[in-house]
Amino acid sequence: MPSLTRRDFLKLTSLAAASGALAACTPQQTAEPTPSAPPTEVPTYPPPTPVAPVPPDELPDMATIVFGRLAFGARAGEREEFTGLAETDEARLQAWVEAQLQPDLLDDADFESRFEAAKFETLHKSLEELVSDHIVNNPYDDNDDRHWWWFQLPSEELVEAGFLRAVYSRRQLQELLADFWHNHFNVYGWDEELTPAFVSYDRDVIRAHIFGNFRQMLEAMASHPSMLFYLNNRSNSDAGPNENFARELFELHTLGAENYLGVRDPNNVEKNADGLAIGYVDNDVYEAARCFTGWRVDDDIWDGEDDVNKTGKFLYYRPWHDRFNKIILGRYFPADQPDLKDGRDVLDMLASHPGTASYLSRKLCRRFISDSPPESVVQAAAQTFLAAKDAPDQLRQVYRTILLSPEFRATWGGKLKRPFEFAVTALRALNADFTRLPGGTRWTYEMMGQPLFGHHPPDGYPDMAEAWANTMATLYGWNFLTGVTENWFNDEEEPEKTLRVDVRAETPAELRSAAAIADYWIARIYGRSLPDESRQALIDFLRENASAEEELSDDHLNWRLPGMVELALMSPEMRLR
Repeated sequence: MPSLTRRDFLKLTSLAAASGALAACTPQQTAEPTPSAPPTEVPTYPPPTPVAPVPPDELPDMATIVFGRLAFGARAGEREEFTGLAETDEARLQAWVEAQLQPDLLDDADFESRFEAAKFETLHKSLEELVSDHIVNNPYDDNDDRHWWWFQLPSEELVEAGFLRAVYSRRQLQELLADFWHNHFNVYGWDEELTPAFVSYDRDVIRAHIFGNFRQMLEAMASHPSMLFYLNNRSNSDAGPNENFARELFELHTLGAENYLGVRDPNNVEKNADGLAIGYVDNDVYEAARCFTGWRVDDDIWDGEDDVNKTGKFLYYRPWHDRFNKIILGRYFPADQPDLKDGRDVLDMLASHPGTASYLSRKLCRRFISDSPPESVVQAAAQTFLAAKDAPDQLRQVYRTILLSPEFRATWGGKLKRPFEFAVTALRALNADFTRLPGGTRWTYEMMGQPLFGHHPPDGYPDMAEAWANTMATLYGWNFLTGVTENWFNDEEEPEKTLRVDVRAETPAELRSAAAIADYWIARIYGRSLPDESRQALIDFLRENASAEEELSDDHLNWRLPGMVELALMSPEMRLR
């Protein structure tokens, strides 16, 4: 397919969305309106494709950039709050970012009250309690269906809590960063052996270190049972070192593939100013795997082991450790170092390596600026990362460098929302009301391709537009929007799990014409105008046979308004970050 300009892309997909929704919502000639049926054919239109950032003279207002890239969209009234923070956009951005960088100081009463009302059974449990209650002492027999239900309940509740936080918490940057680090240090949350421990991984590894020190986060990750199971280090011993964790530590967690030098003689690799190799080779992975021998889980998997129980906690098992000398990144490790020192020395080197600083900074800039972020802001963030490598708030300083940069303020539309962002943005824009999500809501969301904590490979969900520019994500996204807006997902069998949206109540009562209502919802969802073709499609859909400025009846609005809001949310502009 020939490449499209951004304007062509928006025009074609907006018109296609409009025609599809109009076809789906043709009024029925009955005494009372009935729910609209889905289209019988998939509309023919170009799938969403990666598009270039908008030119500087087409940038939206700063509130749109902030809530589009540093939050899961804006809830009603939040744009106005942002505007009231200061007199200039730069000052508003700084005030908002600084508040978000200190999330514990933000009033989060709405989320906290909903979290309490949700009555989650497992999310407060310690790692030891999770393993004891849901694995070692699971009260249900293996042949009882409730055995698996009880085993995976912690992860199930964590998914529900993830939606609740993303939709209702005022600590929006924290939630985006939690999503970032979960993908960076990816663990599949439904491991058949240690699923319950994943609640601890989320709380004690990811969330505990989001604004802290990367080196501390790195060791928390490397020593957590969830990662030890996931990347097989739990069975890494001197009898047969397992390189799986060590390879991902280099390739995904620290230096990144961009600093991989291939199969080379490690003695011939150039050194940096600190005397470390400028990149890593395969031999570094093999040697690092030896450093992490004996980093395992207290899980009593082998007979005849002394001092091994079933707590599920991290265990350094000295009998398994390869005690002999090693060379990694050109640095010599002597034999018989104290317990844990081999592995910790590897983490020290990697956490302070300039290659790690650049790799992590580039990933963060890609997440928050564009798929191809300017190298200037990447290197500025990397310099902050290295300068603050021993600071307890190192990562907070890095985020500040990126988010307050001129490059952040001057970029828009160079990314597509991933399904989780897309779904939560819609729920926030609609002011959806829930504490526990109905099963149908989650099922339809997951069909978009990004189940929370459900990525099997260790690289995490991709963060480039081409990964999400596909028909499947678009069509199931439309299904999600329709189901949510029309309140289709509630189930009588789960009365405690309801999701309620009332677009009529969310529309100011004084607005009665198609033009006024369309403009209200466009501003509420996007904070800016849509292309003329898209706006006109919304007006035409809502007014039906009336004029654009004519006052519409209550019956007409009750029937047509939900469909118009769905159509507004289906605009390709909804996908842009």
